[in-house]
Parts: sequence; structure tokens; C-alpha cells
Amino acid sequence: MGTIPQPAPELYFSQFEVGSQVFYRTPLCFALVNIKPILPGHVLVVPMRSVARLTDLRQDEVTDLFTTVQKVQRMLARRYFKGADGGPGSVEDGSFNIAIQDGRESGQTVPHVHCHIIPRTKESAAEGDGLYDRLQSEEGNVGGGLWDTQHKIGEARPEPIGKFPRIEDSQRKPRSAEDMAEEAQLYSKQMEELLD
Repeated sequence: MGTIPQPAPELYFSQFEVGSQVFYRTPLCFALVNIKPILPGHVLVVPMRSVARLTDLRQDEVTDLFTTVQKVQRMLARRYFKGADGGPGSVEDGSFNIAIQDGRESGQTVPHVHCHIIPRTKESAAEGDGLYDRLQSEEGNVGGGLWDTQHKIGEARPEPIGKFPRIEDSQRKPRSAEDMAEEAQLYSKQMEELLD
């Protein structure tokens, strides 16, 4: 006689219930499959506590978030990368894009901190930074995708804004060592003021 499957625990990514999409959980965060993956294996790691900005997380939440990102990377590497012997791969057998869109102007469409983990294989390498265009377009609109399946009457569908300006590499000129040293000194002073 079979067992009755237990319903997934209720977990929320902002206002969206995502319990059935979660594949890993710690006391402080969870990892879930993405409703609109850019590439195969594109997943999200999300803190349990719903805050909009990375700076809103406590130190223990930040530590757990990034420790979980590392664990999920190792799992995805075994799934999507091939080892030298043709078996499951390791992190060294491929690459990853790790991205956090922190605030609406960065393209964040769900106001709950989340980290995108995107495995990159030799086959996807030709796309280069075009991946970020996809992440900030409707194709990567996580909030819009969740809204499409779970929206409530009267709520506006999240739309991505804040795309990076298109600048050709040939137009980007390296700065002088003096300019960078001056900026580093300015930031150093501002960090001291912040820590006072």
C-alpha cells in the first residue's frame, strides 16, 4: 500500500507561495527552481525572512545565504558539468554566473532578496554578457512569471526596469592608476565614516 504524499510546506518568496518549487532548505534560507530560467539549471537562493535589500539581512543570514549558494553550485556542477572521466562534474569543470539584482532599478522584480545561480557550460559560453540582457528582460522576469500564475486582483504585474546601458567594449577605456587610486582613497574615507 502506497503512502499519501505530504503537501510541501508553505514558503513565500515575497507574496508568492513557492513551497512546491523548493529543493533545499536551511533554517535561514531556501533554494528553489526558477519559473523563468535563462539557461538549464538556473535556480534561486532566497532568505527565509522577506527583505528587499541585501543590506537589510543580518550577518547570520548573509553567511547562510552564500554558504547555501556554494552548496547549490556543487550540486548543479554534478548535474550539468562533465568530469574529465565523463562522469559527474565538479565546480572546476564549468562556470557560474552568480547575480543579485538589489533594488528595482537593477531589474529586481520580486522585492525579496534572491541570488541567481546560473550554470555556464562550453555551449553557453558564446553568449557572454548577453546573459545579463536576458536576465533583465521579460525572459528573466521572475516576478512577472510568478504573478502570471498567482496574481491577485488589483496588483500590478512586476515589470523589469533599470537595464545596463549598451556600451561597446571598444568605447570603454581603462582608467589611469592615479584616477583609480584617488577613487580608492575617497571610498576608504567614506568606509571609515560609515564604520564610525
